[in-house]
Amino acid sequence: MSTPAAIEFDKVSRWYGDTVALADVTFTVGPGVTGLLGHNGAGKSTALRLCGGFSTPSSGTVRILGLDPKASPDVYKRLGIVPDHSPPWPFLTAREVVSICARLRKVPDPAAAAERALTEVDLMDVADRNVGGFSHGLRQRVKLAQALAHDPEVLLLDEPLNGLDPQHRRHVVELLRRMGESGRTVIVSSHVLHEVERMAPRVLVLVNGRLVAEGETAEIRQLIADRPRQVRVTAEGDPRPLARELVGSGAVSAVHLEDGHVTIDTEDVEAFSRLLPAAARDTSTTLKRVEPIGDDLESVYTYLHDRARGTAR
Repeated sequence: MSTPAAIEFDKVSRWYGDTVALADVTFTVGPGVTGLLGHNGAGKSTALRLCGGFSTPSSGTVRILGLDPKASPDVYKRLGIVPDHSPPWPFLTAREVVSICARLRKVPDPAAAAERALTEVDLMDVADRNVGGFSHGLRQRVKLAQALAHDPEVLLLDEPLNGLDPQHRRHVVELLRRMGESGRTVIVSSHVLHEVERMAPRVLVLVNGRLVAEGETAEIRQLIADRPRQVRVTAEGDPRPLARELVGSGAVSAVHLEDGHVTIDTEDVEAFSRLLPAAARDTSTTLKRVEPIGDDLESVYTYLHDRARGTAR
């Protein structure tokens, strides 16, 4: 008999009144690090709550290690969870918080488990300080330590890099990569692709509760890079000579003149970046400003959403 996937969603929807948080989402996740990518409100936290058994699907099924997390308490011994809220018991020290979490998971030696987990996340120097006085970054590491204390098979992390300084971001990224390479299943939510691709070879992209793309992180990066773009160019003086020079180039699909600006549609940003300086030189045009339009995360995710529906241009 084949081993069940560590995480399996089958046609999962979750709604709250008239609000649809997830809509007909199907995917499987196995050992290694997988990124759960999407803008705020895309459904990432809802998906993780369903994985952790904190919520029940309105329709469809969720299985963790082949079990229903809502109906199988034993699954929690095999799960480590880093939620988006602060760690519990702010009046306790970091060591006490992690030790209690290990004890609740019935770890044979909670004190030793807490010591090991606090060392893994580089918190031993503040282990005996109260969590209530910690910065956001330190609290993030306390949450990660309590999730690791019982040596789980599956880790669910909701924006774990938020609030960390660059040094500790690198430390946590390397720690999660090692865990994935050791055979654990790690799912990390984020709205920042470049953070995800540093540790996750595979990514799932959610937009407005729908799974719109999944696959190798490099493929998703290329998909985003290849999407059509618009660039607004502001020049000194009359922009029409520059516009005429750009029209008809293989790197430019359309040119629009408006309010003294030139707006260019391009499907090859790299080629356009080489073309524009040459066109400015040849027309003696001084460029004052070059800025992308619709290059924010919301626009990127909307493009992926439209592409999944077959409506992206």
